Amino acid sequence: MNFDEITDLLRDKFGNGVIKAIENNGLQSALQIDPELIVQVCEELRDNNKTWFDFLSCLSGVDHGLEKNKFEIVYHLASIPYKQQLVLKTIKDHDRNSGTLPSFYSVSEVWRTAEWHEREAFDLFGIHFDGHPDLRRILLPDDWEGYPLRKDYQAAEEYKGIKIN
Repeated sequence: MNFDEITDLLRDKFGNGVIKAIENNGLQSALQIDPELIVQVCEELRDNNKTWFDFLSCLSGVDHGLEKNKFEIVYHLASIPYKQQLVLKTIKDHDRNSGTLPSFYSVSEVWRTAEWHEREAFDLFGIHFDGHPDLRRILLPDDWEGYPLRKDYQAAEEYKGIKIN
């Protein structure tokens, strides 16, 4: 299926509201998906014999900065049998002063590879993934303070006597 056919398939299955925006720049097209439907959309793309996106090759977090107060998750999907790739994005507003972490639904039940990718996004961006089976730091020590890839991150001068800044 081509990009337009995948877009139509998702709209037919979930309604027009499932796709919040389309980025079709000719290089790598992406669909911005309603965050409340991301798990169901991923399951459909994996299980539908017309798409069969059987592999999540990458999942990344994005901090849109202090002015926008938005966080984004980017999903790079691959269909090995059909030799296709697809990028999905989902974006949520987040009040940094709320004392909570930005939160998205985990797709680790759809693709097991998401377990590692979501842990990395948690570790570096402080993004929580609801439903993740083992959400904990993966790169940084457990007692590390803050999330280094956030735009508002203030690095400490040192960690356990080691100068880091």
